[in-house]
Amino acid sequence: MANNNGDMDKLQTAFSELARMFGSVDELLETFGLAHMPTAQRYGILVGFVVFICTVTAVITLLVMGGSIQRIAEQAETGSSTVQEGYKARMGRALLFERLLEARQRMLKDNYAKSEQPKDVPELTNLTRMLLNVVPPSKSKKKKTDSSAAAAYQQNYASAYRKCQDKPGGAILTGRPEARFEAYSRAFAGCGDATDASYRRSYARVYESLACDSHKTDDMFNKMFESTPEAIVGKSVRLEGLNVKDHLQDIFTATSGGVFHETKSYDAHKVWGFMEDGPFKSAEAMAKSRLFQRLSNEAAFCIRQNLTNRVIGAVVLKHDSPSNLSIQMEAPMLHPNFWESKEQFETCFLLLDRLFAHGYRRIQMSVDVNDTDGAKLAGRLGFTFEGCLIKHMIVKDSSRDSNVHGMLNNDWKNGARLAMYKKLYGASAARADVNNNNKEEEIDGQTQGLAEQKAEEAKKKQ
Repeated sequence: MANNNGDMDKLQTAFSELARMFGSVDELLETFGLAHMPTAQRYGILVGFVVFICTVTAVITLLVMGGSIQRIAEQAETGSSTVQEGYKARMGRALLFERLLEARQRMLKDNYAKSEQPKDVPELTNLTRMLLNVVPPSKSKKKKTDSSAAAAYQQNYASAYRKCQDKPGGAILTGRPEARFEAYSRAFAGCGDATDASYRRSYARVYESLACDSHKTDDMFNKMFESTPEAIVGKSVRLEGLNVKDHLQDIFTATSGGVFHETKSYDAHKVWGFMEDGPFKSAEAMAKSRLFQRLSNEAAFCIRQNLTNRVIGAVVLKHDSPSNLSIQMEAPMLHPNFWESKEQFETCFLLLDRLFAHGYRRIQMSVDVNDTDGAKLAGRLGFTFEGCLIKHMIVKDSSRDSNVHGMLNNDWKNGARLAMYKKLYGASAARADVNNNNKEEEIDGQTQGLAEQKAEEAKKKQ
């Protein structure tokens, strides 16, 4: 107790200045309700008070030294954020030394013959054609149609038509008894033989439900099919093979920063800041860019809004590696009004679903470290962050570090697809899709078993 009393004497001395205001230390302690507390509790309160003062002091010091107070003051005066946007940070990067840029050109020229380098393809690449829907033989623009492909389309169409007749996906439209059967069949057959059956059934059911929701939607989807039968169709958008003739002017209008229908103008660098090219001063300059002059291992699609029939952007696939069953998907290039929209989300879903249905094992997104919107999109889609590649690329003559995000086929199958499907089409539609696929697989298995049994019996009779 003696030691404790000695410590309290020191504390009384330290509070001598405050005591003058309150008369005495005892009165001060009485004022704050501490007079009758044990000594240990008094020390605890004192330490807590000191920690609080130190914390507040440290926070204020960091705010001042870090420039936050100054930024808050500037924002209050200007009314706008003073934090630099990602695309502006990329534009502010230092350019590479001339010797490095010259070395790149020299190595490409000296070490790789032109025949060994990926070639620019002015029209649709083979990869783009593979991913688009199969065009019915009657609507094909080719002079000579592959007889085997035509036969496969007709066979798939006929089998899908019979299945939809046995179990349509909804009520029959009044006055149009065959509308559902035709919608389901052309969507199922359009997916081609290379995609797995469960994907074809799912895609066809979604297409059928959207097209046959009403007479108006039936007319709209019939019109879309007549104009672009090869398009991959979703609820809010459809994907068409990007080409100069049909899409150049619309893409330029949507991404050049000018007035776009009812929206105001904007800085075109918001769209093109992280791209290899752009922005462009004219549509002619855009036509000569990498967006339309794709490499042979790339694919590009125009994104067209279903409701308005407007072109709102494009999406690109790069680094196709069939030997490894992997490919890279770029973030859709859209007018800023459609960032974080259902159109952006469904564009990615349609491509991911089609790619995995074709047998790809891995799809990656490579995002500039300053591209916060691209990183946010990868997270929304369910991609896994895998790491950061330092000095990964040279973009617009400056160094780029890239964050790599990946999606694997087993991730897609075991939950990622279902989660995206629910967001786009609703939980009830997702449950119906799973149940329908399970039943169809069971029926298909039984049908295949019976067919094999009959074939065996026919062989025995021979």
